[in-house]
Amino acid sequence: MTSPDGNLFQQQEANRRRTTWLVIGFVLFFAWLGFGGDYILALATTDSGPHAYHHVFPWLGIVLTLTAIITARYAYKTGPEKVLWSTGAREVIDPQTDGERQLVNVVEEMAIAAGVARPRIWIVPDDDPNAFATGHGPGDSHIAVTQGLLSICNREELQAVIGHELGHVKNLDVRLMTTLAALVGAVLLVRDGMGRMMGGRSRISSRAEEGGKKGAGPLLAILLALWIISWVIAPLVTQLLALAVSRRREYLADDMSAQFTRNPLALASALAKIESATAPTTSIKRGAAHLCIADPLGRHFTNHEGWLGDVFATHPPMGMRIAKLKGMGYAQLKKEGGPFTNSALA
Repeated sequence: MTSPDGNLFQQQEANRRRTTWLVIGFVLFFAWLGFGGDYILALATTDSGPHAYHHVFPWLGIVLTLTAIITARYAYKTGPEKVLWSTGAREVIDPQTDGERQLVNVVEEMAIAAGVARPRIWIVPDDDPNAFATGHGPGDSHIAVTQGLLSICNREELQAVIGHELGHVKNLDVRLMTTLAALVGAVLLVRDGMGRMMGGRSRISSRAEEGGKKGAGPLLAILLALWIISWVIAPLVTQLLALAVSRRREYLADDMSAQFTRNPLALASALAKIESATAPTTSIKRGAAHLCIADPLGRHFTNHEGWLGDVFATHPPMGMRIAKLKGMGYAQLKKEGGPFTNSALA
């Protein structure tokens, strides 16, 4: 299936390239924080006396990089279990109700359609409709849906939602988002820890002032100012990078669902029902918000279609997602020559 915007697989490849560059930018920003600090300290201590401290070895950059790698690795290995635990989800091993049996059947059907191993299935005890996927990849994945989603979706809509989540699994989105979430946490952890280790900004500033008095010049002052600003805005920058990846992946997962089910209108209908729910998904916390099919916190930024939503929202505007899916459904009906009514795209 192709979408009105072009070949689906071309879109996938384009999104993968964009995501790769976002991750590279993330790593380079982290490297600047570490090795940039080393360079500033080296400049500040170049003309120090023979018995004063001279910063030669780039320990700050090495410590920051190793800390980020260790933190990301730990979060990657334990992330899925921690996410599921935080939501209070229970695994569906032996389905007891008709709704649970239908959920298991739908997940098995869609896993075959997506060409991935059957994920483990979880239900979150929350009346607000939502769903998310987590895990390490197609061979080790989990899909969780809320009780509210099971209550409002018919079988076709449930298939579409599960197809969306399996799109995240098939494209390794779950692995990428776990790593990015870990790096966001690493920035906060490292910034606080290194601030205490180095005695805070005043200690660095005093060394810079001494270096300036001894001829280090305005370059040191400029670099120090940029470095301090980088530390201050680091959590915001890393969070924005993670959000940008999340928004791009939501569009791609919508397309994948349409490909698996050949029924984009079913996902459009499911998203409309999810959007109409007024209560936030209280069982899903801020740290897992980017994993969900819809923003569980009900923030207003998600509904903005301008730069404000593009910068701060975890998900694309629901109206734009629904409109795109309806356009795909119209194109499919027109191509197949099937019945078309205004109610189909209502």
